[in-house]
Amino acid sequence: MRRWLAAPALVAVLLAGCGPADEDGPVGATSDAGATAAESPRPTPGEGEFVNPVLDTDFPDPHVIQVGDTWYAYATGYRYTTSTDLVSWERPRYLELRSRWATRDFWAPEVAETSAGYVLYYTGRSQLPTPGQDTAQCVGRAVAESPEGPFVDDLAEPLICQAEDGGTIDASPFVDEDGTRYLLYKNDGNCCRRPVKLWIQELSDDGLSLVGEPIDLGVAADNLWEGSVIEAPTLWLDDGTYYLFYSANAYYSATYAVGYATSDAVTGPFVEAEENPILSADFRELNADPSLVAAGPGHQTIIEDGEGELWIVYHAWDRTAIGYDLGGDRTMWMDRLSFEDGRVVVEGPTSNPQPAPAP
Repeated sequence: MRRWLAAPALVAVLLAGCGPADEDGPVGATSDAGATAAESPRPTPGEGEFVNPVLDTDFPDPHVIQVGDTWYAYATGYRYTTSTDLVSWERPRYLELRSRWATRDFWAPEVAETSAGYVLYYTGRSQLPTPGQDTAQCVGRAVAESPEGPFVDDLAEPLICQAEDGGTIDASPFVDEDGTRYLLYKNDGNCCRRPVKLWIQELSDDGLSLVGEPIDLGVAADNLWEGSVIEAPTLWLDDGTYYLFYSANAYYSATYAVGYATSDAVTGPFVEAEENPILSADFRELNADPSLVAAGPGHQTIIEDGEGELWIVYHAWDRTAIGYDLGGDRTMWMDRLSFEDGRVVVEGPTSNPQPAPAP
């Protein structure tokens, strides 16, 4: 997860605004709404099928939760969208966040429902200094009565900020099988030549405060495909094994990708999979037709559909232009995920029609 340029209306400690008009209807694989959909021809899905991307507009670092019959997706830049089938999504709207300490650089929101309400874990720019910089990225939490907000952070300082290690970003909540809540995050060491690690720390029952000390999950950016950067931790438990998904490499490049590590304990240490990365661009197809390829797929979230099937939701550059300076977008993609003999298998990235998930 990296930078997104905020709209001019999003200033100081209040994010609020109006996204595109709701009456324009849903956007997605079956819609011709939006610039990227109009410019990138894609196969036409049949009855009961969909084709990636499921949201063909800029929507980086997606996080998806289900509330009742509605799916909510949140993205960097503090936008959100809703869907009833995971395929057709409404046009993104801005999410209102009131923070007493964060001023800008609002990234990677993730939401969990707790006894306190809907808790938003977010990254923002604080006034705390970090090595070589006057300010640091830190993680906060805000609460709302509805998954649509408004979210209010009543703390005068970040929930956590490892300023001496470059700051803290990419918070992701996890609930263990015994009901214990945890928060995963990354120290932003690549901002200032510090080691980059992934961490976990216990949360209070209401998800509003931290318990104990942070624990190093044992994963480091020490493989060629990672390019010295690891980030965006996501934790999933299956059949007694904890799977730690993470993204690596430069977010603005086609080499951004997803890998995973495993452990028998929620706090690790985790062992990285030999077959990493498990989700990456197919460079043969990228060279053949860049408009049909997920370039630099990453910042994943894992969800379970109505029939118990697992899906990995992620963003990808699907254009010849990779990076905002070149006019690119990070659109939202979705593919099947399964566990086979203790290994993660991702059926993707896909650009052809495939059966739609059960809502």
